[in-house]
Amino acid sequence: MTAQNEGDQSFESVGLISFLYSHGKLLIIITAIAVVASAIFSAPFFITPLYESKVIMFPGSTSSISKAVLNENAGLKNDVLKFGEEEEAEQMLQILGADEIRYKIIQKYGLMTHYEIDTAKSAYPITKLNRQYDDNISHRRTKLQSIEIKVRDKDPEIAAAIVNDIANLLDSAKNNMQKEVANKVYAIVKQKYEDLEKEIGDIKDSLMALGTLGIHDYKSQSEVLNRQYAEAVAKNDVRAIKALGGKLELLGKHGSTQMSLAYKLENIYEEVYPILKRRLEEAKVDATETIPQKFVVNWGYPAEKKSYPIRWLIVMLSALSAFTLSSILIIISDNIKRIQS
Repeated sequence: MTAQNEGDQSFESVGLISFLYSHGKLLIIITAIAVVASAIFSAPFFITPLYESKVIMFPGSTSSISKAVLNENAGLKNDVLKFGEEEEAEQMLQILGADEIRYKIIQKYGLMTHYEIDTAKSAYPITKLNRQYDDNISHRRTKLQSIEIKVRDKDPEIAAAIVNDIANLLDSAKNNMQKEVANKVYAIVKQKYEDLEKEIGDIKDSLMALGTLGIHDYKSQSEVLNRQYAEAVAKNDVRAIKALGGKLELLGKHGSTQMSLAYKLENIYEEVYPILKRRLEEAKVDATETIPQKFVVNWGYPAEKKSYPIRWLIVMLSALSAFTLSSILIIISDNIKRIQS
């Protein structure tokens, strides 16, 4: 940039300041009017002051009580004392926006009346109520992965009560969603467990019936009877041969059944039954027990000072806007006069 250009810009700046100074009285009057008007119209008589309360909390890292408490290989992911991360924070935000929480808050605090919405005169009272709810109640994720819930209300006590209730309703809303699934899982596992117990009972009954016939252990009994039968044949003991032959015939007829049932029962007790029983215990815990889904850092409390409107900011912005707009209009008006002349 040349020295001449710099001088021209400096001259233009001085000229602009001089021009505005020449109209200083008018600018001061307009700015003063804007200050007074903004101060008046931002007063409580025109704008209802709102008080803000907020809750800051971290999401939990696990949702399954059984995996966190009963599972020995749960690991750090299911540690109930560990704060949740981005995924859990996003899930919490979705739940906070659920209709279940919204409707409970609206019903408990009578927000239709509290927000002074006339259902008789308003064409869309529900829409207006939801818009007012969204304007006064908000939640967001912070940089530290915590969740911040804010509530503004004309009554500081109600603002604090609502924000704390929303934080508490998070637990019930999430638990209700999980219980709906957990109860179904528990019912399925319980039915499987009962079916297995019935099967075990039937096997035991069959083994007991075979026991009354003298068949207790096919393998050991067949070894003993075959040895005794061989000895009886060697001795030519007709009576023993006949008696042992009958037992061997009975054993041959039902022995394979006894051996199959005994093997099946042993397999159930060693593999199937312990796993299913464990799953039943886990499913029952998930269906009947609950844990907090959050770690609250700060609960809401009634604010002493209003947070809206910020009168000094409104007055300052109004004064600045009035000064800038009036300056532009004066410059445009002056240029138009020069062109016309």
